Formats: sequence, structure tokens, C-alpha cells
Amino acid sequence: MAYQLQEINRRIRTDVEEFLAECDQSYAERVSLAADRILSNLEQSPVVLLSGPSGSGKTTTALKIAEELQRRGVNTHAIATDNYFRSINLKTAPRTPEGGIDYESPLCLDMELLDQHFTALSSGGEIVIPKFEFSRQMRNDTRGTPLHLGKNEIAIFEGIHALNDDIAGRHPEATKLYISARSNINEGAALRFKGTWMRLTRRAVRDYNFRGTDVETTLDMWVNVRRGEKLYISPYKGRADIVFDSSLPYEVSVMKNYALPILKAVPEENARTAELLELIDAFQYFEEIDPALVPKNSLLREFIGGGSYSYH
Repeated sequence: MAYQLQEINRRIRTDVEEFLAECDQSYAERVSLAADRILSNLEQSPVVLLSGPSGSGKTTTALKIAEELQRRGVNTHAIATDNYFRSINLKTAPRTPEGGIDYESPLCLDMELLDQHFTALSSGGEIVIPKFEFSRQMRNDTRGTPLHLGKNEIAIFEGIHALNDDIAGRHPEATKLYISARSNINEGAALRFKGTWMRLTRRAVRDYNFRGTDVETTLDMWVNVRRGEKLYISPYKGRADIVFDSSLPYEVSVMKNYALPILKAVPEENARTAELLELIDAFQYFEEIDPALVPKNSLLREFIGGGSYSYH
């Protein structure tokens, strides 16, 4: 699917708030369909697996699905599989072709513990969700969160490897979702903004604002992120019961306010200068939208901040 640049700019000029509301409503309808599917499978499994590449909005989508299910009277818990990372051991950690630690590899996850926890939840047992401390690169099992699912309760596990053979493959009964910002933006037949650029922009803005990571570092990591997607994430999207698009037609016009200043600050000698300049140039085609107009519960707030959801 592709959006049309002319229509985006026309809607911004004519009634921007109505445009934002329509886009967010369209996303809410996709969330509602996912909730329908989850409920239809509840007798088979209370476990939901939500996967997708970096920058897809998995966390907000999991929270939105949980919110929708709560509205329907189903108590729901959204859990990040990042908490199941193994403590980093420099001697045994998986490596990239360049020799760095491959944080995108599924070998970084404790698949055996996830398997045990899914089995326990499905059979009425209690688990303790661990807590991964990213600042220390260590998993803390002593500060975990107990979880037991009662009748008509659901657990949504979200993360990049949720549909991997060693997770979803062992639990085919679980409801499986795949999410990604997939839509390009065209001007007629001409490509103006790639769907992958949306995810890169989201990641760069979020990393810069909330993780203390400069854009150069994000760009350097993006090479391995994309390699990891092709090796470890995309091959399993065919497992999903529902595949849906997390791109929002208005987001480039909002992100223009955040992304352009930090992208332009990257030194010209950066190894990815050519793509960087292409991305910077692409923003010129879009009318700007004041970020203050973005609803507090918009998926985009995961990346720009100021939202109504908690991500900690």
C-alpha cells in the first residue's frame, strides 16, 4: 500500500485536525480487528505473540490492544520480551560479521525461559517476569513481576523475535501478530518517502530524545538492525494470523520538526551520507504539522514523547 503525497498535503492545508483524527481512527480499527482475532482464539491460548522490526510501534500497539480488550471486559497484560534478554557474556555473545555483539540475534533471548512461561500461563500456573537492566546489560530475576492469568485474562508478549521458531514454533496455539510501517509515500508514480525511512526516522528521533543516542550512532546501528530484520524477523511474518501496517499518513509531516535538525547535524563524512542526504531532501515535499496537534494516545507519541502511555 502507498499513500499519495498530494492528498496528504491537501488534507493538511484544508483540515489538519480532522486528517489526524481520521488516520488515528483507521489505526484504531486495525487494533479492534486484532482484538477480535485474539478473543476468537482465547479458548485455545491466552498468549498473544506480537512481532515486528525496530521502529514499528510494537509497544504502543500492544498497549492499545490491551486497552481495547480491557474495554471488552478482558483483563490484559502487555509484556516486553526484551526483559527475557540474557545477561551479556562477552565470551559467548553472538557476533556480527564485523565482530561487534549482535544485539539483533535471537540467541540474546532466553528462549527456554519464554517457553516455560508460555506453558505455565496456558496451564494456569504463575510466572515471574524478569527485569532486564539495560544500563548494566544484566537480567535481574530477583526484581521480577509475578503474573498469573485468571479466566478470560490474556498476556501479550511483544518483541522483535516473538514469531521466531523457538518461540512461536513451540506454541502454534498462540495468537500471532506482525506489525511494521510498510507504506511508501508516492507523488503520482514517483517515490518520495520509503516505509523503511519512516522506521529509521522514528528510531533516530526516539534514540536521540529518550535514549541519549546521537544520530550517527543510530545510523551505524541501523546497518545491523536491517541485517537482523532480514535474517531473524521477516522470514517469520508468514506465521502471523494478522499482518498490519503501523505507518500513519501524517507522521512524516510531524517528524519533519524533529528529524531534520538532528539529521542535518550529522557530519558529511559519515559513511551513510548519501542516504542521509536523500532522506533530508525527502522531507521538503511535505507540509509541516505542529506536533502539539498530535493526540496524546497516538502511536507516534512512542517516538516523539508527550503521550498518555507509560513505556517503563
